[in-house]
Amino acid sequence: MAKLTAGQASFLHDEPNIAVVAVLREDGTAHQTPVWVDWDSEHVLLNLNTDRAKLDHLRRDPRVSVLVLDRDDPFRWIGIEGAVTEITPDGAYEHIVRQAGVYLGRESYPLKPGEQRILVRIAPARVEVRNVD
Repeated sequence: MAKLTAGQASFLHDEPNIAVVAVLREDGTAHQTPVWVDWDSEHVLLNLNTDRAKLDHLRRDPRVSVLVLDRDDPFRWIGIEGAVTEITPDGAYEHIVRQAGVYLGRESYPLKPGEQRILVRIAPARVEVRNVD
């Protein structure tokens, strides 16, 4: 499993940088979407709601690529390739509240009626970095 430096971990965990997540559809074509991203000292974390197509794709094929771009300088980035190790609702709401603090400066995250959050953990197999210490 690939490791991140403290600065790279902070780039994912503490800064409101947007990730572009690429997964594979059943026909093998790429499905890409922008998402919030996090790091738990071992895994890339995504927090998804249950009605997203990417969640179905990840359950079928755990391979994933995550490109995190600096919000102010898109030539400063981290690319991570890996595989999903866990998809769980456990701790997902608490995690999205923390993410709302990072990305929105809020201490809460209002769920839509019927919305359920899912936490996805990705083990990085390969990491490419540009201008992130």
